[in-house]
Amino acid sequence: MENASKALIIAGAILLAILLISLGILIFNQAQDTVNNSGMSQAEKTAFNNKFLKYEGTQKGSVAKSLANEVLASNSDSNNENRLVWLNGSKEPSTSQFDTKKLYEVRLDYRNGLIYNIACTEKY
Repeated sequence: MENASKALIIAGAILLAILLISLGILIFNQAQDTVNNSGMSQAEKTAFNNKFLKYEGTQKGSVAKSLANEVLASNSDSNNENRLVWLNGSKEPSTSQFDTKKLYEVRLDYRNGLIYNIACTEKY
């Protein structure tokens, strides 16, 4: 009888050890996901990028001015403080840099699935 109770105690200790190891692995994996996750779902990234996708390609100067206003609005939104968009090297672009009589080529650069830089160069 004494051996049976010792065997039950050992079995319980082994089960408890397995449970603690499993819990540790679970916590570690959740911590890794938190570190690797940008905090945005794919739908949120798509919604953020869609604001700027319509400007890609060759655009008139008036559209380029609208793009500058869109960048200003996005960067001033407190929800976007960790995902600023730069337009021609500035996070606060001026609409006066664009001439409505000219054409501009707009190129979007991505980092971690989000637009972070927009190059808007005059097209000759």
